[in-house]
Amino acid sequence: MSVFFYGCITLDGYLAASDHNLDWLFETGTAEETGYESFYRSMDVLLMGRRTFREVEKTGDPASVYPDTENYVFTHGDLRQKGFTAVSGDVASFTRQLGKEKNIWAVGGNTILAPLLDQDMVDHLIIQTAPVLLGEGIPLFTQKAALKRFRLEGVRQYGQFAELVYGRL
Repeated sequence: MSVFFYGCITLDGYLAASDHNLDWLFETGTAEETGYESFYRSMDVLLMGRRTFREVEKTGDPASVYPDTENYVFTHGDLRQKGFTAVSGDVASFTRQLGKEKNIWAVGGNTILAPLLDQDMVDHLIIQTAPVLLGEGIPLFTQKAALKRFRLEGVRQYGQFAELVYGRL
């Protein structure tokens, strides 16, 4: 099993605006300008929180956004969306039971990424940075205070995005 974070942040480290809005991202560029398609084709499972799923719902057809992966949404409520399964409980425990042969993408931030980082389960960080300063918002990293080291594996430029690829030591 390999656990990946792949996402974009602002220059000042925010994953989303304070209201969880991603307009700053969509106004900066498109997925076609990045290595997203290649990355997505290598994933088997997606894990996201309810707030991230709400942003996906805004596309009008969430199943078409992630058509080729098993998609799980951590939520305490019902989820009636084709192509997505509602789950609850401990993110790390759920992730461990998915199987060793799976590539797992932790989509979004606080709810999913922090518990996986706390349990040293994140193998790869692929972070794109957009040339935007929000001043406030939802930070990408909110894990417990503990030293985590990664090694730099690559640097790329995609249009206005700078991409840093890290692997766990």
